[in-house]
Amino acid sequence: MIRIDSVTKRYPDGTVAVDRLSLEIPDRSVTVLVGPSGCGKTTTLRMINRMVEPSEGSILLDGQDIRQQPVNTLRRSMGYVIQNAGLFQHRTILDNIATVPRLLGRPKREARARAAELMERVGLDAALAKRYPYQLSGGQQQRVGVARALAADPPVLLMDEPFSAVDPVVRKGLQDELLRIQDELGKTIVFVTHDIDEAIKLGTKVAVLRTGGRLAQFAPPAELLSAPADAFVEDFLGADRGIRRLSFFPAAGLELQTAPVVPIDADAGRLASGAAAPYLLVTDADGRPLGWSEPDRLTAGAVDRERLLDFGRPFVPDTDSLRTALDGAVLSPTGWAVAVDGEGRAVGVVSQQVIGEAIRDAHGRVAARADAKAGR
Repeated sequence: MIRIDSVTKRYPDGTVAVDRLSLEIPDRSVTVLVGPSGCGKTTTLRMINRMVEPSEGSILLDGQDIRQQPVNTLRRSMGYVIQNAGLFQHRTILDNIATVPRLLGRPKREARARAAELMERVGLDAALAKRYPYQLSGGQQQRVGVARALAADPPVLLMDEPFSAVDPVVRKGLQDELLRIQDELGKTIVFVTHDIDEAIKLGTKVAVLRTGGRLAQFAPPAELLSAPADAFVEDFLGADRGIRRLSFFPAAGLELQTAPVVPIDADAGRLASGAAAPYLLVTDADGRPLGWSEPDRLTAGAVDRERLLDFGRPFVPDTDSLRTALDGAVLSPTGWAVAVDGEGRAVGVVSQQVIGEAIRDAHGRVAARADAKAGR
């Protein structure tokens, strides 16, 4: 969809923001540009819609040089989302979203109908339609920004650190929402961030840029974490890249133990069946975890909830990764992670040791595939 061919941006004072950058951005995917301050990621994004003109090289969209299109036509064919949303403060939320369809000549009624549809798609309550941006939270404003960028159904969506100004909880929700929307719509998204965790979570491919706008590595997130191109990329990924890599290993194959899981009203026989474990996980009447207890502290049919140990953060084996499972085991005072189903009911428990074995097996499978690919 987008090809950046030996592009350089040099300013009159001699500053080189981007230096001979070449990238082929895949169609219907999320390509993330990441790197330290001064690496040219925002400049690169802005050159794609000609908010900044390159000094050298060319950018092709569907095989056509973007300089062959009128600049306003080009920009209206691309959605653009920035930090703090950049909304029109004097327009209602509905009219903010309807801006580009109206500029393209659609009737007001049709543009507003499209805007109402997009509010639902990005998770905004219809009751917000007549409010103004200052009446919304930061996270809600960013959702409006995404909806406005999608309003004309552009094939390309450019996003310049759109979620960096909101708190971590809201940010995670916005990231999840973007992935859901992308799964439904299949846009070509170019996303700029300085946060490597965000890049790894969102990116189909990640371009790591050096200071001065030179490409250090362009690869899928899993490859980036497993095989950094050089010391710069390795340092940028951080000391915990091995933990991040576990996000790409599913937890579905973990061997769960069910005997240590006992209901709060368990009889003596049920308690005895799990007593071989160092701790028992007590669940409520619906099967949801309440906490851990040592076996000799439990009395059949009489559990003191206040004396139960916290069960940490549970994981869902069918959808979560080994990273999430390991996190649950580390957070648990017993060293065991709790597995739950989609309704939050306990389906088993797993120890750090078993998770460690699963991690070693996963690394072994990756190494075997690499050897097979190399013909070794």
